[in-house]
Amino acid sequence: MDERIENLVKLQELELKCSHTHQEMRASPGEIARAEASLAAAQTRSAEISAALSREDSLRTRLEREIDEHRKQAARFRAQLDSVKTPAQAEAIEHEIDFAAAEADRLENEEFASLERSEAHEPELASARSQVESLAADLDTVRARVAERQQELANEIAVLDEVRQAVRQSIEPEWLTRFDRLVSTRGTAIARAENQQCTGCRMGLRPQIWNELREGRLLTCDSCSRMIYWDAAIAPAPKAP
Repeated sequence: MDERIENLVKLQELELKCSHTHQEMRASPGEIARAEASLAAAQTRSAEISAALSREDSLRTRLEREIDEHRKQAARFRAQLDSVKTPAQAEAIEHEIDFAAAEADRLENEEFASLERSEAHEPELASARSQVESLAADLDTVRARVAERQQELANEIAVLDEVRQAVRQSIEPEWLTRFDRLVSTRGTAIARAENQQCTGCRMGLRPQIWNELREGRLLTCDSCSRMIYWDAAIAPAPKAP
């Protein structure tokens, strides 16, 4: 294969490796972001359960105070029964006693329901806090692994850049300019011809182009404008006569 073609093919391989390595570097922080999002969601869930428990505690404190007030009110009304003078007054006081007792009973039922809710939340809170601790440890592990991988990728890029620059210097400026222009527009600049097709765009090649490629020339694909070449080393063996 012509030395110019070999250098262009090698440069393209290096460019693709550099591109993939840079993509991996850019993608690596996403792993940290996902771990952070999982931890944040677990922390939010833990905070919500904790807040729900606090609300239930406050609710029971208020209910206990109101229950005590109704019980005291019923006791005061009972004490007044001894001093009533008419049946109507007695009936009114008994009505107030019944109402205060009923309210106290109702509030006690609410207090019991609140206690049941708290008992249900407590294991949920323990589980949520355990998950937070686990995800926090996972996040630290992910951060350490990503930092190590980022350093490895940075070293790989430094080596690739050094080799890439050496290869670029071995290519004539006019071909290098053409190569860079095709990379910017097509993603790749050079493609192998195979089975009378351009492997870059999979379009068929004219017989004349195909024959010239098999003679070792570097040509241009009429369809995608990439530089095309033929590699005798990987061409299928000719059929026996």
